[in-house]
Amino acid sequence: MSAKEYLSGRRRTAPKTRLGTRTALYLRVSTADQKPDLQYDGLRGYAERAGLDVVQDYCDVAVSGRREGRPQLNALMTAARNQEIDCVLVWKFDRFARSTRHLLVALEEFDHLGVRFISVQDQIDTDSPMGRAMFTIIGAMAELESSLISERVTAGMRAAEARGRHLGRPGTSQRVINEIETLATSTDLSIRAIQKKIAGRASRSIVGEITKRARTAQPPAL
Repeated sequence: MSAKEYLSGRRRTAPKTRLGTRTALYLRVSTADQKPDLQYDGLRGYAERAGLDVVQDYCDVAVSGRREGRPQLNALMTAARNQEIDCVLVWKFDRFARSTRHLLVALEEFDHLGVRFISVQDQIDTDSPMGRAMFTIIGAMAELESSLISERVTAGMRAAEARGRHLGRPGTSQRVINEIETLATSTDLSIRAIQKKIAGRASRSIVGEITKRARTAQPPAL
């Protein structure tokens, strides 16, 4: 299969598929020099042994696992949402997902859509009891990962503040606050218009908060 075919995805012309066996292969290689042949051969062999009918190949070439834009993965998800496939077959989790959290989100969506997910090297099949159990474990791992990241960020911020470093966005100056209050109380301008008047020197949420406070405190007209 040519690199061009891998980049654009290739639809297979196969005999009429059996119910529930329409399978999409997803492959990914990190550099243009790498070949997906090992993944491809392994996935095709597994599909044949498992009685799955491969109807589409999706392969992202020279795309990092952590990069958001993976056109062929996006196309695969679209096919799943359009009920064009019954099963997604991948070589390993790390060829498919950017992170534990991304894997969990994708598996939850596949579960909702009724799409089976199989990772050959990880020996996970969401149609099996072990696969369902692993789905629960992955969810717990994603939650733990999120908690650990949050704890590390919080600890780092506290350590930095203890050393006198200011974190986060710089505060809005009193001059800008005064301008917003004046515009809020002397005009009927919208929050968007007020933010434009101050040349975007404060975020829309800040402008909205100050405007609401100023107009609420303003005495009613006689």
